[in-house]
Amino acid sequence: MDLDFRRDPSLLSTIVDEMADGVFTVDASGRIVAWSRGAERITGYASEEVVGQSCRLFEGAHCKGFAALTELLQGSCDATTGTCHQECKLMAKDGREVSIHGSVRLIHEANGQVAGAVCNFSDLTPFLQANERIALLEEQTRNRDAFGKLVGASTPMQEVFRRIRLAAHSDVTVFVSGESGTGKELAAGAIHSLSNRKDRPFLAINCSAIPETLLESELFGHVKGAFTSADRDKIGLFQAAEGGTLFLDEIGDVSPLLQLKLLRVLQEREIRRVGADAPTRVNVRLITATNKNLKELVASQAFREDFYYRIHVFEIRLPPLRERREDLPLLVRHFIDQLSREYHRPVRGIARDALQALMNYPWPGNVRELRNALEHAFVTVSGDTITLLDLPIEVRTEQPSERTPPPDSIPLSPADQAERRRILEALDQTRGNRTEAARLLGTSRVTLWKKIRKYAIDAASVSG
Repeated sequence: MDLDFRRDPSLLSTIVDEMADGVFTVDASGRIVAWSRGAERITGYASEEVVGQSCRLFEGAHCKGFAALTELLQGSCDATTGTCHQECKLMAKDGREVSIHGSVRLIHEANGQVAGAVCNFSDLTPFLQANERIALLEEQTRNRDAFGKLVGASTPMQEVFRRIRLAAHSDVTVFVSGESGTGKELAAGAIHSLSNRKDRPFLAINCSAIPETLLESELFGHVKGAFTSADRDKIGLFQAAEGGTLFLDEIGDVSPLLQLKLLRVLQEREIRRVGADAPTRVNVRLITATNKNLKELVASQAFREDFYYRIHVFEIRLPPLRERREDLPLLVRHFIDQLSREYHRPVRGIARDALQALMNYPWPGNVRELRNALEHAFVTVSGDTITLLDLPIEVRTEQPSERTPPPDSIPLSPADQAERRRILEALDQTRGNRTEAARLLGTSRVTLWKKIRKYAIDAASVSG
């Protein structure tokens, strides 16, 4: 096949249509004369929809489009080259804003008058979105105390943020573990918002909040007549989340029968609505979570082993608040700012004794309980500072000694027990001097302090 378009000008039309860029021509009044296939692919508009129309067709409320093209046709292009470059936005047929870079080249009659212009443009949207994602990741790296709606500067939370980034950059099935109130749904939402599914739905459901008899229909949908109250067809959450992410919280409460059906969804990528004869293909990322020990449930045969391994591909463990107490002041500041906006109250801070009470409290309900305690304070606070008396009574009456269990009651792995013994030996050798003990152990004072807190080592034996 001879591709020399100069010998065979009829090839030009084919070549232009095969280009990834959009190409179109306009007459001297700015009306579109020809529209390439590339232009169709980028904008969604077919040739017959735009030919004869003004190039202003693509303007929107927040879209510059080619509004200035008529001005260019009046001779505002570079006099020597007759070419202008534009970076602007087109309003695509489906309502999307498409960022483009375009070039406009004026075409002249033999007498020098402007006959029209030929324009080509490239879709920059994927590149801009990629740059935005990189910028977001860089910003999150710089601002290490927040990640989406999750807040924390502690070492455990930095590990959570790291694993969220890793999970977001693949389509792996994620299992989020952690006590109630630690933010498991927030972690799932952060994974979704950073993934390539972010423009598709994110749906969440608490499996323990729905009766077992209804949960299957809620997840998979049903057809009319499948059961007594099924008076119409209904799609389930898997179909509603098509292309996006489905988060199943409290997966440990799902029955073995439903576990088997979910296992088939993960393996076959298809669901069967209740009462339906044929399966339906689905493209959904699944993230599950629980506050239960699934290994114990597997051992007791209350949870299917094959389903456990299928959902437990990549785990993100959210630490309880008592394991990251250094994040408490940061969380308090975050929630005060948040609640000030919600309640339209000019609260700016918290008294020292009130903050100390928050630090002493064991937080069995974790971050959710902390926010509830501060929301309680917003009801009673009278000035711009939360005081001790504004906190719930159980928080302000907690004694520091009550929150630290004796060392023998802490469940430690053999490695943790060995590390605890080494720390005690170093503190004994240095007579409780933490700085010297850290030097002996080859670690920093901050890391040693965290280990002392983790292993509930008696603070009376520790000095600076």
